[in-house]
Amino acid sequence: MHTVSLFEAKTHLSGIVEALLSGKENEVIISRRGKPVVRLMPLEQPDTSVRIGVARGRFAVPDNIDTANETIAGLFNGGELEK
Repeated sequence: MHTVSLFEAKTHLSGIVEALLSGKENEVIISRRGKPVVRLMPLEQPDTSVRIGVARGRFAVPDNIDTANETIAGLFNGGELEK
């Protein structure tokens, strides 16, 4: 835990944030007129490696689901739909 004045926090905010994000500091206390008033801590990052799977078992994915990928990509890039 590191304590900084409000003026120092305003002056060095990007450095304080970087220290928190890198793990060098786990929290920083900002004081005003010598009294602690705010605690800064990094946010917990959600685990994005696990998928929720809310639709699991509700529909079957066909084996040919990727056959139109090039056509669809072409449409996004200004191509026209083949008739």
